[in-house]
Amino acid sequence: MTKTIKNIGLAFLAGLAGAATWTLFLVPETLQTTISEPEKTEISLVSTESKSPVSLPSTRTNPPISFVEASEGSTESVVFIKNFSGTDPRRYSMFDYFFGNGPTQQVSTGSGVIISEDGYIITNNHVIDRAETIEVVHKKRTYQAKLVGTDKNTDIAVLKVEAESLPAIKRGSSRDLAIGEWVIAVGNPFNLTSTVTAGIVSAKERQINILGGDFPLESFIQTDAPINPGNSGGALVNVEGELVGINTAILSRTGSYTGYGFAVPVDIAMKVANDLIRYGEVQKAIPGIEAVEITPELAEELNINTLDGVIVTYVLRNGSAEEAGLQKNDVIVSIDGQSITGMGSFEEAISYYYPGDKVEVDFLRNGVPKSASLNLQNLEGGNGVLKREYYSSNLLGARLEAVNTIEKDRLGIYFGVKITALNRGYLRDLGLRNGFVLTRINDDPARDPEEVGKYLEDFSGKLLLEGVAPNGQPFMQRYTVR
Repeated sequence: MTKTIKNIGLAFLAGLAGAATWTLFLVPETLQTTISEPEKTEISLVSTESKSPVSLPSTRTNPPISFVEASEGSTESVVFIKNFSGTDPRRYSMFDYFFGNGPTQQVSTGSGVIISEDGYIITNNHVIDRAETIEVVHKKRTYQAKLVGTDKNTDIAVLKVEAESLPAIKRGSSRDLAIGEWVIAVGNPFNLTSTVTAGIVSAKERQINILGGDFPLESFIQTDAPINPGNSGGALVNVEGELVGINTAILSRTGSYTGYGFAVPVDIAMKVANDLIRYGEVQKAIPGIEAVEITPELAEELNINTLDGVIVTYVLRNGSAEEAGLQKNDVIVSIDGQSITGMGSFEEAISYYYPGDKVEVDFLRNGVPKSASLNLQNLEGGNGVLKREYYSSNLLGARLEAVNTIEKDRLGIYFGVKITALNRGYLRDLGLRNGFVLTRINDDPARDPEEVGKYLEDFSGKLLLEGVAPNGQPFMQRYTVR
């Protein structure tokens, strides 16, 4: 028995001695260095040429201890929006009415951001699309909201509620936002108010081809901060609690967050919002060209030695670009010193300016660097503030707008009235769709939206409509209207 105890004791002492020896002499030196000197941590990369390790200093910053301050500073400025819209009665039968199951009002929800103490709120156009009434809920108090204006090209809308001393959000800069920077998304996903999620900026200047409008402007901030249905119109903020984007879309096959969300950069969103508040319409500056992204195939075909920039595919007749000397196949590489890497950065760069502003454009022509001064114009080819003419009609179920100069040139017409915001009504019953341009009605020119609208509202008899379809094809159709 005594001998057994003695053997166990010797084994125990031997184990202690071995552990001490390992700690003093055999612990890897790199482990000790990482623990004692974390600020000198290095990242090893392997060169594709020599296969030898190349050491670079780490530029990664530590994440914030928490997002508490950013959340507290932004959640009070994000509101809950309810969109009350009508229901198409044709979806119901007489039996639905008989049993008390007739059309009921539909309610959809989203988010919005308070941008001024006196009640201006920015949100997405698709959040309030087709709304008959709009309610804004803030701190359990409900307000009736007035629609100030919308812009389908950026999916931005502005609402106004009658209130004072509201907590307007602090504004940051999307142009200064860096890829890899921490951000939080604030909104009301799945009707869960004041929800905060965190992630990083995954990319900038993303184009995902989801926006409508005649001149869609896509230069999204991409983030892995979870964004779900109901987050639309909410705030994307940095760690200082400053607004850097308006949450707009998700990349998903299921309708819920599965990886990435997209936000309109705040510098674009606020320019649009300010225009809607001040003028009732976005004052879009145009350079008088159409351009496309440079692909490897195009670069090879046109003998271009870069994939950065955009290729000019069309120059507007008598436009500012033609006056400045730009030509088809020129490659624009910078605007006012801002590098142009693709269509996203090109459209974003132009979006900050107003008609009448002058910009310096650097471009390549047959590989030779050139520059030009460009006087930006409005959609009618002028330099001043533009107020578009339109006529809304419940009977026609549409809004009629005067066709701008750019569309006239593109479609090869001298005048026309465009059908927009089409819903239930007379024009849809005739088989017309959003984007149709009427050029003649019963052989008379269609120039003024109000004249055209009132004529169609009162007309009965044989009707001849001529114009251009959204795909650019001419059409002519005869109707009998009673």
